[in-house]
Amino acid sequence: MGKLYVVGFGPGGYEHMTAKCIDVIEKADIVTGYTTYVEMLKEFFPDKTYLATPMMQEVKRCRTAVEEAMKDQTVAMVSSGDSGIYGMAGIIYQVAEEMGADIEIETVPGVTAASAAASVLGAPLMHDFAVISLSDLMTPLDLIMKRVDCAGQSDLIVCLYNPKSKKRTGYVEQAADILMKYRSSGTPVGIVRNAGRKGEQSQITTLGELKNAEIDMFSVVLIGNSQTYVSRGRMITPRGYNLEK
Repeated sequence: MGKLYVVGFGPGGYEHMTAKCIDVIEKADIVTGYTTYVEMLKEFFPDKTYLATPMMQEVKRCRTAVEEAMKDQTVAMVSSGDSGIYGMAGIIYQVAEEMGADIEIETVPGVTAASAAASVLGAPLMHDFAVISLSDLMTPLDLIMKRVDCAGQSDLIVCLYNPKSKKRTGYVEQAADILMKYRSSGTPVGIVRNAGRKGEQSQITTLGELKNAEIDMFSVVLIGNSQTYVSRGRMITPRGYNLEK
């Protein structure tokens, strides 16, 4: 029986890959994934056989991976971050079921962008938080902003994935305006670009100034809750411990 691993390899650097991730990729007969991710992995695993597809060909990519596993091969379908968080795990299970594939599938977790970005900023995710993608490719914009509103009402820390692209230039500002109905314009906001990768950059600004920040698709935006503060260049959300004891 073939084996298909859906592997999250983290932000991109070798040091952030789990031992399980490295072991799976090294033992795989074929590694498949989005072209950009495959190119990132070739630096660390140059001798592997790769099958890559560009953006917008996720279903084709998954069918190829399942087909190769059905040939009794070991296949690693790779995603950056965690394969089960906006990754390929869900669609792989759906495609395999649709194809009636008699293969074994295993999900291998990885460091997701939220935790990678948080580690750069300090400790912003120390309390309840929501991760929301601002990409409306598969989710209606009104539903996305409804989720932002609900997160604002409940004082959740908000982590925004896919915050801005060449076409989606105003969604971050719209999300910020919604959140400012419930929290101060001075609320700390951290922005990390290429978290855990080459060219990593970070900055801390405020909710009111977020519209002026440099943000793109390689950025993760972390918006603090009502208790979040900045100290010595670090963004911190208290968990609620009594420090006087």
